[in-house]
Order: sequence, then C-alpha cells, then structure tokens
Amino acid sequence: MRLARYLAHCGVASRRAAERLIAEGRVTVGGESVTDPARDVDASSGVAFDGRDVLPEPRETWMLNKPLNVTSTASEPGRRRAVTDLVASERRLYPVGRLDADSTGLILLTNDGELANLLTHPRYGVAKGYRATLRRKIGEPELDRLRGGVTLDDGPTAPAEVRRTGERQIEITIREGRNRQVRRMLERVGNEVVALERVRFGPLALGGLEPGRARQLARSELKRLWKDAGR
Repeated sequence: MRLARYLAHCGVASRRAAERLIAEGRVTVGGESVTDPARDVDASSGVAFDGRDVLPEPRETWMLNKPLNVTSTASEPGRRRAVTDLVASERRLYPVGRLDADSTGLILLTNDGELANLLTHPRYGVAKGYRATLRRKIGEPELDRLRGGVTLDDGPTAPAEVRRTGERQIEITIREGRNRQVRRMLERVGNEVVALERVRFGPLALGGLEPGRARQLARSELKRLWKDAGR
C-alpha cells in the first residue's frame, strides 16, 4: 500500500493531508525519513509519524451536531473547543471538511482517510445542504442568480439548489467546499448570512440530533455515503 494511503487508512489524516505531512519530513519508515508518498509500506514496515508508531485501527465515522464557537479541527490550541472534544471515541478522528466556528450543524468525523477524501474532493460533488437566515429579505432574482452560480474572488461557483422558506430564510445545497462559500455567495447577491446551519451531508440528514451530541454511523449509513461518492 502506498505510504500516503497507509497513513489515511490508519487515521492519521486524509490522503491529501498525509501527502503534505510526508513532504514536510514528519514521516519515517524503518527509522528513516521518507518524502515519497508512493513508497510501498505495510503494518510491518515501521511507519511512524512525529515519532509515534502508525498502525491500522478499526475505522469509525461519526455524525456531530456542531454548536456555535466550536472549531472544525482535530485539536484547538486556543480557548475554543474542537469538534473532536465532543465525540466519545478513543480513535484518532478528524473532521471531514470544515464548518466555520460561527456556523452550526452536521459535520462528520472519521479515521477513514479514503472515505474522507471521497466526500471532500470536488470531483465527486457530494451535496451539502444548509439552512440560512439572512439579514434582509431575498427575492426571486437573487435566488435565480444563486441557482445559476455566481462569480467569487476565487472563481465561479457551480449552480446551487435553492428554495426560499421564509422572507429571510432559505435552504441551499452546494456540491463544492470552498471556504465560507455559502456566506460569500449570499454577499455576492447583496445579502448577508446571520445564521447558518448544515442540515445534510450527502445522503445523511441531521434529523433530531441535539446540538453538541454525536453518534456513530450505522453500517447502512456508511454504505449510502460510499455509494453517494460513486463507490
């Protein structure tokens, strides 16, 4: 198995993040630093990350309803809590994608790097649905602009699925994962998001999971996630 994939399989990081860790010289094989992510390794190769042995562990994937002011990181060096602090697991979990500290709702955490890569890579276009409360009323012309895609400072967005649920409330589904994308899209059409909650990730809905609570996904839910990502 290639080194980057092995690190992802063992829950160290997603495959793309693992490639960066390898390039930074933080991974050794048999006591020697390795910078080639394609190096063939297995459990007997003596792989270590930052001096700690890396061995396969059982895979887990959790759904969390992230509260406000909790960061979407594996650890938070500041005063705010990290999403991993809210999941009762001994595994080395990390969040799948990001959800801003000032946003709430559904976020997935896993130690399955291959699954994380499939769910976040733009190529697979996994849908993410949000409920947004806006500063001002929004009309059909603005909704139509969002549906057709808008141009941001980092390029045009793909078309979004949007429906109005109130004078200042919408539901929007995107298939990209740019930084603060929904907020920037609304700013582009002359509005502002004052509250944002992710309610869907691929085939999974937040449902009645309370803020701050997490649950491990069932096997049937994992199968649906893999299928939604095209596997």
